[in-house]
Amino acid sequence: MKIKYLSTLLFGLFTSLAVSAQQLKEFTLEDLNFGGTNYHNMVPKNRYCTWWGDQLVHLDGDACYIVNKVTGKETKLFSKDELNKWIAPTRDIKVHSLLGAKFPYADKPVVVVNNGATIYTVDFKKHKLISDTEIVDGYELLETNYKGGTMALLKDNNLFVRRGDKEWQLSNDGSREIVYGQSVHRDEFGIHKGTYFSNDGSKIAFYRMDQSMVTDYPQVDIPEIDYFNHPDTQTCCAKAAPDKYPMTGETSHKVMVGVFDTTTGKTIYLKAGDPTDRYFTNIAWSPDDKTIYMFELNRDQNDCRLVSYDATTGEKNGELYRETDAKYVEPQHPIMFLPWDNSQFVMQSQKDGYNHLYLCTLGKHGSRMAHNTESLEIKQLTSGKWVVMDVLGFNTKRKSIIIASNELSPIQRNFFAVDVKTGKRALMDETGDGWHNGLLSESGQYIYDSYSSPNVPRNIAIVNVDNGKHLSYFRAEDPWKGYNVPEYSCGTVKAADGTTDLYWRMVKPTNFDPKKKYPAIVYVYGGPHAHNVDARWHYSSRSWETYMAQNGYLLFILDNRGSENRGKEFEQVTFRQLGQEEMKDQMKGVEYLKSLSFVDADRIGVHGWSFGGFMTISLMTNYPDVFKVGVAGGPVIDWHWYEVMYGERYMDTPQANPEGYKKTSLLYKAKDLKGKLQIITGYNDATVVPQHCLTFLKACIAAGTQPDFFVYPGEPHNMRGHQSTHLHERISQYFFDYLK
Repeated sequence: MKIKYLSTLLFGLFTSLAVSAQQLKEFTLEDLNFGGTNYHNMVPKNRYCTWWGDQLVHLDGDACYIVNKVTGKETKLFSKDELNKWIAPTRDIKVHSLLGAKFPYADKPVVVVNNGATIYTVDFKKHKLISDTEIVDGYELLETNYKGGTMALLKDNNLFVRRGDKEWQLSNDGSREIVYGQSVHRDEFGIHKGTYFSNDGSKIAFYRMDQSMVTDYPQVDIPEIDYFNHPDTQTCCAKAAPDKYPMTGETSHKVMVGVFDTTTGKTIYLKAGDPTDRYFTNIAWSPDDKTIYMFELNRDQNDCRLVSYDATTGEKNGELYRETDAKYVEPQHPIMFLPWDNSQFVMQSQKDGYNHLYLCTLGKHGSRMAHNTESLEIKQLTSGKWVVMDVLGFNTKRKSIIIASNELSPIQRNFFAVDVKTGKRALMDETGDGWHNGLLSESGQYIYDSYSSPNVPRNIAIVNVDNGKHLSYFRAEDPWKGYNVPEYSCGTVKAADGTTDLYWRMVKPTNFDPKKKYPAIVYVYGGPHAHNVDARWHYSSRSWETYMAQNGYLLFILDNRGSENRGKEFEQVTFRQLGQEEMKDQMKGVEYLKSLSFVDADRIGVHGWSFGGFMTISLMTNYPDVFKVGVAGGPVIDWHWYEVMYGERYMDTPQANPEGYKKTSLLYKAKDLKGKLQIITGYNDATVVPQHCLTFLKACIAAGTQPDFFVYPGEPHNMRGHQSTHLHERISQYFFDYLK
């Protein structure tokens, strides 16, 4: 009787589980892809906040709320409708959302909002419009200094500055070849913009880039056509749209740094000398706005100098610091002055092997030269086999620096307070795990800490730096609840050097059965300044991996040597031979895959984009008997055709390293292609220009090999909007067809 009862109970339990599994929903690409129609419902909910001094403000779009930092309770500050009435009581002014609201003054009830065409400054205590600034047609807003009420704008390629009722035109020769106020050096060296306001907003430093000497790449502009509304009536011809693209070994652009003063209306240029084959980056202002600091590199990028300039005359004050390296130096961060001491600043460098903080103290020695020459005392503030990933800011009361680092684990990001005097560190986040992103309040007393971990979609805490207390402010529910979700796991394998731990992520097929054998897809990037595996939700798994796991594939992702956040030696092992050591490490991951009883060693595929596309074709052609199917998106084929700054940093010039360029070129490997390979590119890719894909196709034609090719006309390096869903349908289908 007991045996019969037990068998009946188990039968009922298994039946119940089977029914439960059948009731779980399945994902579609419209759910999982960022261009999908339902994607917004499938990401963890967020609570957008900003700081008004030390007061946290919740921005929900329709209203702003003050957040009590002890209880988490919210009090409405004002609504969108109220704000619109204060802006224009008798007109139908529409600020559509408050998500971008700014509170520039810690001690004033002032909010700055915009509707895309006009910037409004409002006193929300007096319910009064302070000012409104219209961005008229033809102008592009580059940057705003809210405290100074100053804006940098671009019109007809020329730079303008507006402050109050005054507007100045800073240039007259702006063009496609002479570029003002925009990012230079193709966004390398941490550059993401081209204007840099002084602290009080009265001055602005800006880039002027002369690229008239740079070769044009012949891009083609294919006009948009409405294919669903009588396309036969639209007669639009393609047009030449050349792009200035300096390739490795070729003539590069020349950059200068100008400084405009709104109090005098005058512009000067920093007297940095001949800009030929030099890089100027990480511009910073002194606290008194009298001095500009920037890092300067030679073209080989192995000699970096921190130089100071007089912001009024442009004269060079002196060279404060010099760092050289046998391979390359990568300045990524401007110096940051301590808010309580104008003679000290923090500098980041990985000269000891890992990116760390250095406390620098200025000293004046005016008698040495006709102009002031600044000397520098340097003290290393942090050290260890881990990296400082970010500086959030300063805590003025405790005289500490709030940083993000991976000290606790190479795949984590945690907050620490670093005492400036002693260098001692105190953990600031509550759990000591996961991946943390944060905003620091004005005084540095509070951190808005948004974090996730492999099993936590998103939690937000308010951290009191002074006493270490944490308030749990918001917890996002799992948006995938009710869906058939695969298993996500993480581990390590040894690199090809036999000693270095490499982190991997695995996504097993849904309804996984260890007795079965599954096809496996290796997703790869592998290049500098990026990583794939960390301690975020699902180990930072890309949603496409879940879609493929749902369709019966096992996904495997490995961060090889050469990727970020592991120190200089880990990164620089790829120098002058991109792809070579990376492939060796990826094959160690494949060895591990093959050792698993549930992986079908005869059905292994590979997919990646950009550097990952380069890696995909490299693996397909160097290990043709291992990889049956591959999809390479926007792949680099030959580093001759990549841009100067990135390409020469990691490969040197083709003239100096001909062997390395030949060894890494995939043109010579076209003959070795055996498996099914699909290459996909945006036809207007200005990052990895179409010459890469097209020349590889010519090499395959000559060799008699047969890759497949698909183009997205008019698209850049990555597909935009819903076309991304179309792209991932195509990628998926290729594996469905050939890696069954």
